[in-house]
Amino acid sequence: MKPSASNTDKIHSNPISPVISQVHVDDLGISSILSNKHVTLNIDHEVDKDEALILAMGYKQEFKREFSLWSVFAVSFSVLGLLPSIAACFDYQQLVIGMSPIPWIIAVIFVTSVALSLAEVASAFPVASGTPYAVSRLAPPKYQSFLTWITCWSNWMCQITASPSVNYSGACMMLALRSYNDPSYTPTNGEIYALTLGIQIVHGIISSLPTGWLAKFNSAGTTCNILFLFIVFVMILAGNNRQELNPDIEGLTKFNVNAISWSLYNQTEWPTGIAMLMSFLGVIWAMSGYDSPFHLSEECSNAAVAAPKAIVLTSTVGGLIGFLFMIAIAYTVVDIDLIAQDPQGLGQPFVTYLAQIMNGKLVIAATALTIISSFFMGCSCMLAASRVTFAYSRDGMFPGSRWWKQVLPLTQTPVNAVWINLFLGQLFLLLMFAGDVAIGAIFSVGGIAGFVSFTMPTLLKITYARDKFVPGPWSLGKWSSPIGFVSVAFVAVMIPILCFPYVRGADLNPEEMNWTALVFFGPLLLATIWFVVDAHKWYVGPKSNLDEYIEYSDQDELEGIDGKVEHVTSNEKS
Repeated sequence: MKPSASNTDKIHSNPISPVISQVHVDDLGISSILSNKHVTLNIDHEVDKDEALILAMGYKQEFKREFSLWSVFAVSFSVLGLLPSIAACFDYQQLVIGMSPIPWIIAVIFVTSVALSLAEVASAFPVASGTPYAVSRLAPPKYQSFLTWITCWSNWMCQITASPSVNYSGACMMLALRSYNDPSYTPTNGEIYALTLGIQIVHGIISSLPTGWLAKFNSAGTTCNILFLFIVFVMILAGNNRQELNPDIEGLTKFNVNAISWSLYNQTEWPTGIAMLMSFLGVIWAMSGYDSPFHLSEECSNAAVAAPKAIVLTSTVGGLIGFLFMIAIAYTVVDIDLIAQDPQGLGQPFVTYLAQIMNGKLVIAATALTIISSFFMGCSCMLAASRVTFAYSRDGMFPGSRWWKQVLPLTQTPVNAVWINLFLGQLFLLLMFAGDVAIGAIFSVGGIAGFVSFTMPTLLKITYARDKFVPGPWSLGKWSSPIGFVSVAFVAVMIPILCFPYVRGADLNPEEMNWTALVFFGPLLLATIWFVVDAHKWYVGPKSNLDEYIEYSDQDELEGIDGKVEHVTSNEKS
């Protein structure tokens, strides 16, 4: 093949390597940063279908593809961490609207619609950067850079707050268990912070391991999470001894009657409908993590199919299991008001709930299993976040991107991205010294930031790009637009709701304010100012790192086998 005139300078300035494979981007039928430019990629080694796809998307294959559908689902389900998530979110659901499972099932329906739309996008753009890459392909050219920039920062904030919030909750449960065994002990914020830091460091070490090891670790973690969730579920129902533990409550039966179990108990100063929407935070945070397969696409075989399937499996299976778990809680909880008062000073409503219905040894066992599940969940969160930081650094988004995008040759993983995330996560955790309401903001931020990122490509897909979106092999078909509209509408309602304080009027003060608006929209405002003042001059969205492979040709010069990948020898290269 004769080199084109446009590449003459490259050929004279770079060593000539034998071409083993050619990928003709436009023949793959995808929308990427290289498509519709008549690009041929001359590769010096044989490429398979997975590598051809990521090359056509504009990136080198830098990770080993050692995640299967099960492995990716394992990471995603571990990030979901239903048992520790439900435990951590007791404050945001049961202590807002009562014990009823109704808010959970309603919220899950809408969350699943968001997940389905996200899965369709993941199939069309299976790259580690996730939704920002999709936005860059779907947005109007005039606003492409800005919308991609905002989506990146929003998704990144979702990712880097996930691990510290999970590990903060896990540390609190550990110390609550000590308080349960030693009523004279009350943990300090300094002790909680130090314990959380220790857990974060262990997770940082694990997340720096080779991909194959991580796949096995997360598979084991998911197996434990599912098993422990089932065990605690059985313990709640079979170990329920609430009649003997609460002799002062007259007429208490082994299980609550339907009228009590499914009733709403508004504990806010807002109308019941608003309170129910506010309680969705618990469901949203507990169900977050289904986007993880998107960010592991470059480490997964057959990513265009496996990643969206893992997203849908995580959302549907997690939603159903969580609903069953919520039913168990609804039929066994004794007194929501007493849990809120925390008479034993445990600081963890879930542990206080267990103490209402179980004997001491069972409380310790159930809490211990929840803590172990929380450990696996936090590790998976850190893994997913490191891949996001790597991907965005590859596009030059952050200060110091050249450091954070590096892949350690020994492990073939982005180790620097792991540790900068850990450092930033510990900075977020300083909010705990400002009080319980302040630290609760990182839970809300995770929900809002994730929603903004997840639905931005969906919004563009059903509006501006409705005629240009090219679906991948996994598609919603005729349901794409209806489900997309439901997703966007739900997110539009929930973003302001998640910023509401739980009190209002004269009761609203700096200590009771919802810090979410400051913690999320503050950094997002700074990112916007940065873009307007400076970043618009150099940030263009996803950038290819394939310069040495790219050859631009007239379309009639492109030839390939089956229009996909062509293998040639060095002797056939002129």
